[in-house]
Amino acid sequence: MTEPLFLKDAYRTEAEATVTGHTPEGGIVLDASVFYATGGGQPGDGGRISWEGGHAHIATAVKAGDGDIALVPAEEVTLPPVGARVEQVLDWDRRHAHMRMHTALHLLSVVIPRPVTGGSITEVKGRLDFDMPDAPGDKAELEEALNTLIARDLAVSQDWITEAELDARPELVKTMSVQPPRGAGQIRLVRIGEGADQVDLQPCGGTHVARTGEIGRVRLGKIEKKGRQNRRVSLHLQD
Repeated sequence: MTEPLFLKDAYRTEAEATVTGHTPEGGIVLDASVFYATGGGQPGDGGRISWEGGHAHIATAVKAGDGDIALVPAEEVTLPPVGARVEQVLDWDRRHAHMRMHTALHLLSVVIPRPVTGGSITEVKGRLDFDMPDAPGDKAELEEALNTLIARDLAVSQDWITEAELDARPELVKTMSVQPPRGAGQIRLVRIGEGADQVDLQPCGGTHVARTGEIGRVRLGKIEKKGRQNRRVSLHLQD
């Protein structure tokens, strides 16, 4: 299994690792990764790796089965051999934008407290789909409520519970289309706010900012009807 360094520290941008394998598609599997692998609507990270005698620009990272993460080179290169030590350097601007947007979308699910049927993240825009047959109300008021939550500069932290504990608290799962990964025995929870100031707690394997104030102001985009029961709400970072 690849050790997911980004779960321990989403702000870590460099790390050494050892090549443990290659995928048939030309991906590079490491024993530890600072690169987040595509999943849960969040894109994989990009950046660069280097090793003795070579280097590669990384376009993205993907899950490779059995808990492994494979780094996907942006162009065809001679892959580092199994056993080689590599230095990983993350494209921080891209990662940080994903972190800001992902945390903002968690807060969007607070101001629109409806089940989530889908979502996606880019560096400048994100969206959530809600099980919501009717329009969510005044758009300007929703945007202001969201920016008010962000401006409270709430702490963002993580916790872990067992799969059995999650089964006993099904209300924690907001997403209808993507269920928390199982099989490892524990589920990661992302908490926004602490104590009496807690506003959100839900399973999530993505990367997040340490405090909501780091998101900056956001702007609500289109609110679109997607089928009989669904509304798609778009969100934009403003800086």
